[in-house]
Amino acid sequence: MHQDITPLCAADIQDQLKKRFAYLSGGRGQDGSPVITFPDYPAFSDVPDKEFQNVMTYLTSIPSLQDAGIGFILVIDRRQDKWTSVKASVLRIAASFPANLQLVLVLRPTGFLQRTLSDLAFKFNRDDFKMKVPVIMLSSVPELHGYIDKSQLTEDLGGTLDYCHTRWLCHRTAIEGFALMVKQTAQMLQSFGTELAETELPNDVQSTSSVLCAHTEKKVKAKEDMRLALDEGQSILESIREPLAKSPEQSLNQDQLDNQTTVQRLLAQLNETEAAFDEFWAKHQQKLEQCLQLRHFEQDFREVKASLDALAQKIATFTDVGNSLAHAEHLLKDLTSFEEKSSAAVERARALSLEGEQLIDNKHYAVDSIRPKCHELQHLCDQFTAEVGQRRGLLNKSLELHSLLEASMKWCDEGIYLLASQPVDKCQSQDGAEAALQEIEKFLETGAENKIQELNKIYQDYEPILTQDLLEHVQKVFQKQESMEEMFHRRQASLKKLAAKQTRPVQPVAPRPEALTKSPCPSPGVWRGSENSSSEGSALRRGPYRRAKSEMSEGRQGRSSSTGEEEESLAILRRHVMNELLDTERVYVEELLCVLEGYAAEMDNPLMTHLLTAGLQNKKDVLFGNMEEIYHFHNRIFLRELENYIDCPELVGRCFLERMEEFQIYEKYCQNKPRSESLWRQCSDCPFFQECQKKLDHKLSLDSYLLKPVQRITKYQLLLKEMLKYSKNCEGAEDLQEALSSILGILKAVNDSMHLIAITGYDGNLSDLGKLLMQGSFSVWTDHKKGHTKVKDLARFKPMQRHLFLHEKAVLFCKKREENGEGYEKAPSYSYKQSLNMTAVGITENVKGDAKKFEIWYNAREEVYIIQAPTPEIKAAWVNEIRKVLTSQLQACREASQHRALEQSQSLPLPASSNTSPSKGNTRNIKKLEERKTDPLSLEGYVSSTTLPKPPEKGKASPTSPDKKAKRHEVKSDPTPFGLRGWSKTSHPLEAPEDNDGWSSAEEPINSSDAEEEGGVGPRKLAPGKYTIVVDDEKGGPNTLAVRSGDMVEVVQEGDEGLWYVRNLTSSKEGWVPASSLSMLLSKSSSAQCLSSSESSTGSALLSNSSSCSESCGGPLSDLQG
Repeated sequence: MHQDITPLCAADIQDQLKKRFAYLSGGRGQDGSPVITFPDYPAFSDVPDKEFQNVMTYLTSIPSLQDAGIGFILVIDRRQDKWTSVKASVLRIAASFPANLQLVLVLRPTGFLQRTLSDLAFKFNRDDFKMKVPVIMLSSVPELHGYIDKSQLTEDLGGTLDYCHTRWLCHRTAIEGFALMVKQTAQMLQSFGTELAETELPNDVQSTSSVLCAHTEKKVKAKEDMRLALDEGQSILESIREPLAKSPEQSLNQDQLDNQTTVQRLLAQLNETEAAFDEFWAKHQQKLEQCLQLRHFEQDFREVKASLDALAQKIATFTDVGNSLAHAEHLLKDLTSFEEKSSAAVERARALSLEGEQLIDNKHYAVDSIRPKCHELQHLCDQFTAEVGQRRGLLNKSLELHSLLEASMKWCDEGIYLLASQPVDKCQSQDGAEAALQEIEKFLETGAENKIQELNKIYQDYEPILTQDLLEHVQKVFQKQESMEEMFHRRQASLKKLAAKQTRPVQPVAPRPEALTKSPCPSPGVWRGSENSSSEGSALRRGPYRRAKSEMSEGRQGRSSSTGEEEESLAILRRHVMNELLDTERVYVEELLCVLEGYAAEMDNPLMTHLLTAGLQNKKDVLFGNMEEIYHFHNRIFLRELENYIDCPELVGRCFLERMEEFQIYEKYCQNKPRSESLWRQCSDCPFFQECQKKLDHKLSLDSYLLKPVQRITKYQLLLKEMLKYSKNCEGAEDLQEALSSILGILKAVNDSMHLIAITGYDGNLSDLGKLLMQGSFSVWTDHKKGHTKVKDLARFKPMQRHLFLHEKAVLFCKKREENGEGYEKAPSYSYKQSLNMTAVGITENVKGDAKKFEIWYNAREEVYIIQAPTPEIKAAWVNEIRKVLTSQLQACREASQHRALEQSQSLPLPASSNTSPSKGNTRNIKKLEERKTDPLSLEGYVSSTTLPKPPEKGKASPTSPDKKAKRHEVKSDPTPFGLRGWSKTSHPLEAPEDNDGWSSAEEPINSSDAEEEGGVGPRKLAPGKYTIVVDDEKGGPNTLAVRSGDMVEVVQEGDEGLWYVRNLTSSKEGWVPASSLSMLLSKSSSAQCLSSSESSTGSALLSNSSSCSESCGGPLSDLQG
């Protein structure tokens, strides 16, 4: 019976096959029919129909279609069974066999009874076994051999066929599993190939790389699966051939041969599939790799193009051709450096272009995209190279032109020096003139190599680089050259006349004084003043040359020419200094910019952050200070203003004076320098600095450039000195001198501030003390009246070393402490010890026994500090500076007092005296005040009018004592800040009117350094100011002011008839007081503030007081001992 049954696999019915109630041994009939054997299986009847049907279906599906088409031979072995069982088995097989049958051979039971029964039963039941094929009952195995050869039968049927059911089952399972594996592998490869074919190529490198990696991983896995399948097939094949391997004489049965053929066919199919996949993968991989190459090329192209565009923009900025030889050399060096740095980008672009051409040669699929990019890269490289070459050509031309101009200027300068160095007196002889002529002619011969020959040719040859500034420079150099050549021609003409003179001797005649005074061009410095004009000796001292030529027109022309040449030489020197100033200024600005861009800006660059150490983080302001502020001042302001003075260098002092306040920024930079130096020493080996220095191509490290501002501010004073040296008689000499003084003042202020910031321990704000005027180290003794006796005695013998800082409002005493370290770290520090308020300070200029000592005393000598300077000059400088401070303070106080007195003069009450005219006195006082204001620049006149009353008109007596004439004496020193004639230390008479007496230390001890001694002869010389009353005077008349001891009064002004207008500050009353009474009331009191004193017995001290100073006296201060 034939039924449509789904094909089964051994693995599906493995348990059913293992029962072995039927098997396919591999034997064949004579016509090649497959033999299926039903061995003796007692439980055959118990096998379920489904299992029986599955086994039959599977066994009939194993032979080839050709063999199965012939029909199967069934061998049913029932030798050990009963007839009833045989009958049932045959009927069941006949009913369920799914394939064609050719013959059924049944080995009937061997027992006698069962054999007999089988014969009878077969005869009577033949119709029950009617089948399409004959059923033959066999009684023995030999009969079976008549139908099937022994070689095709298994051993249990008397045959020789080697059959192992377990091995057969294993082979069938393996073969079918292998076939399934081959099928799955083919399906997997087909699916993978479809996926690869449908994959879109990415547009960036990362995605393309990811896709390539993912596909490669899948390909590797697929190849691994194929390798495993091939190994499995080979293993099965070897297992099938195992009998042959054990016994070469043995042969395989037909089923084994079929199995071998099946495995070989599967292996061949697998190999073909693998080959096809490999070919497909090779193409796909090549496309992916080419895509990745293309994406890399496109990415590199974008980067390289951006670099080339940046280089093109950068080279476009190289438009400057230089304004000097040094500048042109610097620009050429910058261009060379730029070209070297850009060479990497250009080389990369060219290499990328070659890489693109190589891709094209390798038949890349995107040729249309690659070729235009290669051409563009080549074009950009060629364009950049051509642009650099053009810029280099222009700079070389600029360098050549500036070299020519420099050579011409140098030649001109050498010529000027030559003319200036030729001694005029030696040229008066014929030999001297000829030698000078030869010297000039020899020098002019060198002009062929150095001077500008044709101006038009210069214009033509250097037209591409001739900017307006450079054109003007060329014209100026050519004019200078022509002027110098003209000077040489004039000198040649003069020398030729001298050389061609007749050789007869000429008797020199001394000129008369009248002739000398009428000389049109007297030599400066030889003769000054009319008091010498009549002296013949003075005329003779002028030298033989001037004396001999004073009567000759040639000589006058020679002197005029010599003076003009000398002035021209000085002008050349001034231009030299100006050029040096400008050239160094430009270099300085460029160096600052280089540091700011190459170092400071890079500290904020995220790409450089990884190179910064922790100690440099957020320390840019510490390291560079206010360098950026300095750069902007010089680049935007000072350099441009300096260039305005290139044609008038002698006036450059004005430029410095106009910008002197801006130069204060250097003080801030120098104050930060110690911190900057300390940070540099800590981090100098940082890779950041090394990388920046490498990029900038600097030979020197950063610390050398951080020192540039300090070096520059000191360079200015040297250049100003040189300029002043060659500009003595020029218009701007005074400005140059003032600029030099100001620059030196800034240097001093910078130096002082460096010491000032080292002060420690001062609680207040140093800026509140006013400007720092001076600072220096001194030996100090103390002599305090109220101090302890032992301390007082010790202080006289043991000096203390103190560093003094003189401010406008105070003087500080500090102890100097040297610190260990190097450089700025070795700078000393100063421990604050004491301060004295300048409103309560006085000085004694001279101390007996030592010209280097002076005294600073405090609160009317309650505290005395004896100061010993290192040299008398330092002492004099300090004394003068302290005098200036005290003078300015007292002058300010008196101006305020006089201003108040002037405001109140119109409303003062009149004294009760019939013959007194207050209005007249007021008028005179107002006139005095107006006269004092007429010359505000004359300190002597202003101060004298304040300190000493103005003398009355001629014929009038002094309101004090007319007998003081005899007591007037010479003043040897002036300890007060208001001495006459500018603080002269030399002895000179006190030039005052006869009714105006000077007060010596003996006559006026109150303001002397010896104020504690008794003293005073005669009434006091009064002056407006504040005083303390020491004697009661309550008897005041109806028109006079009553005062008591201890009252603070203000003497406002002097009236007529010996009266003074006084305001009692304690009782707030005002009134007139006779001068004699007022003198007695104040005779034993001291001024509220004494500014200075002198211990010299011959010195004089003028009474001086201040309405403002008296209220600000400081109390006793702590001891100086540190």
